[in-house]
Amino acid sequence: MLSDLLSYSARVLPGLLLIAACYLLLRPVRDPLPRIVLLILGFVLIRDAMTPAGLWRVGSAGAVPWLRFTPDAALLTVFAATTLAATVLILRADRGLAALVRWGRPDLATFAWGVGGGLLAAAPVLALSAATPLDERGGAVASAVLPALAFFAAAGNLAEEVLFRGFLQGRLEQDVGPRRAAVLSAVAFAACHAFLASTVTDAGWPLLLFTLHEGLICAFLRNRRGVAAAATAHALAIFLLGSALL
Repeated sequence: MLSDLLSYSARVLPGLLLIAACYLLLRPVRDPLPRIVLLILGFVLIRDAMTPAGLWRVGSAGAVPWLRFTPDAALLTVFAATTLAATVLILRADRGLAALVRWGRPDLATFAWGVGGGLLAAAPVLALSAATPLDERGGAVASAVLPALAFFAAAGNLAEEVLFRGFLQGRLEQDVGPRRAAVLSAVAFAACHAFLASTVTDAGWPLLLFTLHEGLICAFLRNRRGVAAAATAHALAIFLLGSALL
């Protein structure tokens, strides 16, 4: 695990340092949008570099995207904990960005909306992939890895939803209203998977179509029940697709 972490860190650290330097230089700028774009750029770097580092695999079986994560539960746990800590740090350090996040009420209804959204996001992929043999869409996943995978999906997709539905959608809403901001955040979310779909992997348009579908659901949930519901939906969808349970 340590060698994998060191190799991955060496791959992403130069880019992250440059992004961090730009972020600090932009702190005096009143409009938070440039900082949001930089944070999204940093997240895309962190996520997409997982592919050449061997920490996950993304592909498509015909018109159906699939993904599988490293079977190293300890590595998934470390990544999840680090991502969660970084998200909390950004929210605490940058009050201007934190103020854009509309979390929603922490109640059972919010959770239920999130679960429903996650099932809706994953359902087309799961239905279309049912006829495809498991070994052609990533293979089976060991049951011992599932708790770590669930933690990783929750932490990683919380960070992504804070960025896209919290910061970006919240900021755009100030200029174009809630509905257009929701659509813009979903389209931007899908666009930020373009390199993952086209250059880092060969997943292609099925991945972009899925991320647009998922992004629209999460954007709607953010408007309806807040970022908490969107993060729940995103985490559940990725867990269902990455766990091979269905």
